[in-house]
Amino acid sequence: MSGVPIPHRVVGRRPETADTVTLRLEPVGAALPDFAPGQFAMVHCFGRGEVPVSASSVQSTGGLAHTIRSVGAVTAGLCATRVGDVVGVRGPYGNTWALERARGRDVLVVAGGIGLAPLRPLVLRALAEPEAYGRVNVLAGARTPSDVIGRRELESWPTAFTGVTVDRPDGRWRGDVGMVTQLLGRAHFEPARTHAFVCGPEPMIRATARELAHRGVPSAHVRVSLERNMRCATGHCGHCQLGPLLLCRTGPVVSWAQAEPLLSVREL
Repeated sequence: MSGVPIPHRVVGRRPETADTVTLRLEPVGAALPDFAPGQFAMVHCFGRGEVPVSASSVQSTGGLAHTIRSVGAVTAGLCATRVGDVVGVRGPYGNTWALERARGRDVLVVAGGIGLAPLRPLVLRALAEPEAYGRVNVLAGARTPSDVIGRRELESWPTAFTGVTVDRPDGRWRGDVGMVTQLLGRAHFEPARTHAFVCGPEPMIRATARELAHRGVPSAHVRVSLERNMRCATGHCGHCQLGPLLLCRTGPVVSWAQAEPLLSVREL
């Protein structure tokens, strides 16, 4: 792992929504260590700065890629890059989804908005080993139909159940409307032997984790990816602190058993 951004060339660029793109990257020189599902990088836009971005594809699932939403000067610069441009990447940082703990059990993936991107490598890893896991379910929610990330790929995955819901449908939408938790009743999983993986806006994470607990999924078997202001990614600046956790090192993925008491404190 390097603390200095390693130059990476943009070798693929796929628009996801009006303000979100996926960049596929290859190192210009020496490669970084392999990323694992759930880990993140600090992606550097030269002349503007860097931001933390989880990997939406890792080396074992098709090469390194990051899905980036334009929400500020740095992310706007990254989203504006073209094939052939060079960005900087340092990492990998943080821990993983720990999918291996779910071997022999049902897998439930719940995503809100761009939260589907960090979960994509996990889904692909589980689907690549169907004999190792039970039923795989993927539930995704978005604000509008045009905000659904990778919808075609999402609906092509051979899962036991895939559901998509939106908050604000347009005139052409014929799918579900409402919170992503309403899809849980149609998913195929046995709560006591399920491992759930959740990523999205914090209110959605709270609602999903609580509903899973109500349905009998152990809180220790629910893993969530939390977002805080990560600046150094090495645990030195303290900006990503959540109680006793430094999320750039002990996160961003933690169990709901760890996260619930911390997220219940407003000041944290």
